[in-house]
Amino acid sequence: MATLPDDSITRFLQTLADCLHAGTFVRLTLTRPVKPVDGLERVFGRCVEIKGQSQLSLTFRYPTRDVTKNLPLPEVADWTRAQITGHFRGAHLSTTAGDWQLTPKRLIAHPPAATTAPPRLHDAAKPTTLNAAAHAWLHGLGVVNADGTVRPTMADKYRQIDRYLEIFTHLARDCGWSDNPSLTIADMGCGKGYLTFGVWQLFHSTARVIGIEARPELVQAGNALAQRVQATGLEFIAGTIATVELPAVDGLIALHACDTATDDAIRRGIAAGAKLILVAPCCHRQVRPQLGRPEPLAEPLRQGLLAERMAEWATDALRVLVLEWAGYRTKVIEFVASEHTPKNLMIAAIRERAPFADPAALVRIEQFKKFFGITQHALDSLLVERASRPFKGPGE
Repeated sequence: MATLPDDSITRFLQTLADCLHAGTFVRLTLTRPVKPVDGLERVFGRCVEIKGQSQLSLTFRYPTRDVTKNLPLPEVADWTRAQITGHFRGAHLSTTAGDWQLTPKRLIAHPPAATTAPPRLHDAAKPTTLNAAAHAWLHGLGVVNADGTVRPTMADKYRQIDRYLEIFTHLARDCGWSDNPSLTIADMGCGKGYLTFGVWQLFHSTARVIGIEARPELVQAGNALAQRVQATGLEFIAGTIATVELPAVDGLIALHACDTATDDAIRRGIAAGAKLILVAPCCHRQVRPQLGRPEPLAEPLRQGLLAERMAEWATDALRVLVLEWAGYRTKVIEFVASEHTPKNLMIAAIRERAPFADPAALVRIEQFKKFFGITQHALDSLLVERASRPFKGPGE
């Protein structure tokens, strides 16, 4: 930030010192490194209490790992000045009174994004379901070493599993499953079973967890590992999402099922009467060739990239509309940060109403398809079935 006026730097550093002293500090972020070393992406700073002393805990974010360093508060100002004058092009300070953005040319004030300072807790590791009890299967899947440390090449996968289980825990609570002793959960297209083992980790004392995978070698490996770590209630069976024979299930999961396989999973979950359907779509090929150019979107959609992204958006939006018609309350959330994987959208659906009882929901689906010129979609079988005869799936 060599071109930045020194008075802007001074004001930024003074504001940082004042908020640390007053207890109004929320977060410090340094971005856009001038010369990234080892792929350093950014630095986050938060205030912690260690043995009764306030310190700034710095997290250095790399593509495959995080490195943490604690800095006594008297050293913060000098350290930050060195970073913003020589190593980073951007800085953002969040306080309960206001936010301050430092760019190479000026200091910009913003209204506060947070009005309450986070507690200055000890910088212990974030609570996670991936505790010592998970090390056996994580090691078996190659995510951690024998001593439980995360392998550098699997750091992103570890974050994905941890984030997924965090989301699933909240959804399970919303489903009222905390007191349910006999859940059955199916993970469709489970691959090596990273998330299948994770769900078992949450419910292994009571639930039956089934991993569905088309590749027999992965089914065999999953069952062998489950037996080795004594994962009672967990099993892997061979089959495809569209055709595998399923018992009645409470939850159905399909993460990164390609193209219309996601729709197969949604259809199977609805038919099985699943309380929870959780999908993370992967590729979106079916709608793209059909996508029309309705006004006023015609001109922007002449751009191939915009049309591709609109097709992805339309595909997932249609899935949400169908799930809502089927009696589900839906939520679209970010699975993990986009720097870890661009396929980070997740659709969570919890059944709350009688399925297919709202004619207005069906009208919304038909209007949506007509607007975008979608004449064929993998979930159309539900529309045809509903039009020809009463739906007889569980839960209706």
